[in-house]
Amino acid sequence: MDHLLKSARSSGSLNLSNRSLKELPDEIYRSLESNAEDDKWWEAVDLQKLILAHNNLEMLKEDLKNLNMLTVLNVSHNKLCSLPAAVGELTSLKALDVSFNMISSIPEEIGSATSLVKLACSNNQLRKLPCSLGSCLDLSELKASNNCLTELPDELANCSKLIKLDVEGNKLTSFTESMLISWTSLTELNAAKNQLTCIPHSIGLLTKLIRLDLHQNKISSIPSSIMGCCLLAEFYMGTNLLSTLPAEIGALSHLGTFDLHANQLKEFPVEACRLRLSALDLSNNSLSGLPAEIGTMTTLRKLLLTGNPIRTLRSSLVSGPTPVLLKYLRSRLSADEESGSGTSKTMKDDQIARAARLLSSKELTLSGLGLTTVPPSIWETEDLVKVDISRNSIEVLPSELSTCSSLQTLILSGNKIREWPGAVLSALPNLSCLKLDNNPLSQIPSNGLECLTTIRILDLSGNKSSLPESFSFSSLPQLEELYLRRMQLSELPPGLLTLQRLKILDLSQNNLVSVPQEIKALISIIELDVSDNNITVLPPEMGLLEPSLQVLKLDGNPLRSIRRTILDRGTKAILKYLKDKLPDQ
Repeated sequence: MDHLLKSARSSGSLNLSNRSLKELPDEIYRSLESNAEDDKWWEAVDLQKLILAHNNLEMLKEDLKNLNMLTVLNVSHNKLCSLPAAVGELTSLKALDVSFNMISSIPEEIGSATSLVKLACSNNQLRKLPCSLGSCLDLSELKASNNCLTELPDELANCSKLIKLDVEGNKLTSFTESMLISWTSLTELNAAKNQLTCIPHSIGLLTKLIRLDLHQNKISSIPSSIMGCCLLAEFYMGTNLLSTLPAEIGALSHLGTFDLHANQLKEFPVEACRLRLSALDLSNNSLSGLPAEIGTMTTLRKLLLTGNPIRTLRSSLVSGPTPVLLKYLRSRLSADEESGSGTSKTMKDDQIARAARLLSSKELTLSGLGLTTVPPSIWETEDLVKVDISRNSIEVLPSELSTCSSLQTLILSGNKIREWPGAVLSALPNLSCLKLDNNPLSQIPSNGLECLTTIRILDLSGNKSSLPESFSFSSLPQLEELYLRRMQLSELPPGLLTLQRLKILDLSQNNLVSVPQEIKALISIIELDVSDNNITVLPPEMGLLEPSLQVLKLDGNPLRSIRRTILDRGTKAILKYLKDKLPDQ
């Protein structure tokens, strides 16, 4: 012990975890002061980090206030029943972990610890959180799961920097609208195993939300405003009271995992078939059938349907492999389309006319009409900001597009475009979103992207061998989302790792055999998909992405360097494992 205390005087860090301590030595409260003649007292530093986890501590003294330079205090896994009011005098404290104790209340004085960034108080006996917590304006992470909370203090809405909130396993009945309106920086919200009855309409304001877990509540509906959660990748709504899903759910373009098991759903909306899910759990609902359009969800690897009264599908299909079921549903969809071909031309003309009438909204949508050209009458306005002519048979872009200088979003997915439309693109100075996926594009010119200096979202997926050797993404410094699925890539394209603003990178379904250690340069990355490649090893440097990377998709790779138990625990566990393998850690 003496050696540890002496070392702490020079390092400012003291770890006394797993030492069966029943009380804290008094000299620690005295900030490790020493009068020993052999100590170089002039080199001593204030205690900044104190780890006391996994002991038998029953109390902390008010003398804790003497450690006023403390930035980290961990007293988790002890036998504390309360915290001293002196915790509020730790004005430099940034991280406080008091989880896994027997604490029934946190003193209001904690509101004076205004430097607090992370608070972990899970697995205690808390019936409420102090209102003064709203004074900790830098609070970004709050973990209060497995307590007895019935409500959250309204003042918590002041914590506008909150990024992660975990209140699973309490007795909460609602979130106030004002809270969600303030928490626009949230990336993770876990309120599973509570008594929530509804999702506030303001959920749509959480545009940075990546993971939302509300399973095992009493929620009867999902508001249409959910479409505002544009980055949502994981949505858990199992064991609730849902009977329908809003059509707007189909707008969640990043959603990969959707858990709806044990609800009361009677149908799965056709609009939701636009989702690019990898896992969909519809088990134990009231579904009597499925829309054939589910067969078009080609990214779906796991579809669970057991426990539904489905009569339109053979039981062997329902319980069998997902790819077989999807193939069957696609065949049914083709049959339905053929039977309705007699009226298709009339319907197409009606939709084109309707699109022309809606141009006042500055958006043009002519998706999935089998068009080979766009009627000239459509281009009577020059103020278009969005054009969607995806899933048609267009080979050449209409020259009229060049006159749409205000255009910001251009969706050309699923057509028959062979030549890179450089002339049109160079005439669109405000273009921020370009989707050219699933076209038979020939090789893109090496300078093809140089005119896209304002582009933020780019999708070139499914255009095999379209990137030349001299091609580089370094000319796109504003790029935030890049999709390169099914491109037959064997290595990362040049310039990709220079994209400092890149948040979403999809390299799935390629031929990658490795991930370079330079991947750590993507300091803004939030979602990285390298599923369905030939990757066997991940570089430890990938662990350095932990502060920003929230979603890492690795399914379908022959990974041998990481145990399955770690992979199954998800992104956080994988990144921690990799970071721990760094030689300087």
